Amino acid sequence: MSILRRLDRDAERWLLLVFYVMLVVTMAVEVIRREVFSYSSVWGEEIVRYSFIYLAWIGAAAAVKERAHIRIDVVMHYLGPRLKALLYIFGDLVMVAVAMVALYWSWEAVLVSAKFGSVSAGLRVSMVWFIMAVPVGFSLMLFRLVQSLFRDFRSLRDGTPVFEGDKLFD
Repeated sequence: MSILRRLDRDAERWLLLVFYVMLVVTMAVEVIRREVFSYSSVWGEEIVRYSFIYLAWIGAAAAVKERAHIRIDVVMHYLGPRLKALLYIFGDLVMVAVAMVALYWSWEAVLVSAKFGSVSAGLRVSMVWFIMAVPVGFSLMLFRLVQSLFRDFRSLRDGTPVFEGDKLFD
């Protein structure tokens, strides 16, 4: 399997794993330090907070890829494959528009932070690295939405069932 295909398949999973492990390990260390040694650090709380923020935005992109966001799809059960594909395409196009606006404004926040040189209180690291979670998440979402649109247009053209993701309830 090529590297690009593997990245396409597993990029969000690996990133989510890295940030989740970082969050859990840091939190465990901080709890032990606080309860056993009666000492805690400022940086531990910051690492947990910013790991969680990255988890949320990368997880949102992973949900776009798997079509796992919450949706009301009662009507979809009664539609044919072509109409269903059209509705998914419409939904993806709306999400693309929202993601582009959000990407623009989140990038503005990154630029303002870089301009003024803000740093985190505990780690003393540039806040740009933490604020970048939002544009990174929206960029990944846009990439996955474009892939989804290509997949849905292919389903529309071929008349095949559109990818709907896993069902939570049937």
